[in-house]
Amino acid sequence: MAEPRITLLTKPGCHLCDDARSAVHGVLAEAEFVDAGMVVDEQNILDDAELTAEYAEEIPVVLIDGRVHTIWRVEPERLRTALRAAVR
Repeated sequence: MAEPRITLLTKPGCHLCDDARSAVHGVLAEAEFVDAGMVVDEQNILDDAELTAEYAEEIPVVLIDGRVHTIWRVEPERLRTALRAAVR
């Protein structure tokens, strides 16, 4: 099965985005995920009018395979669980 597509929606100057970025990259740096070669596609919502309209008040947003996994705060254990399920 293909790796899950992980997308982090952010915008400049967002301190919660910095926290979410650290949490996501921290989980992906763990041995079980590093070996899978998972990567994060980070998108600035200000570069896309549709993303800005949809998520302006909800960033950061983590998407897994195009579906919202979480908004505002990333819980590492919940992310681990979702990534494990996505690769099965």
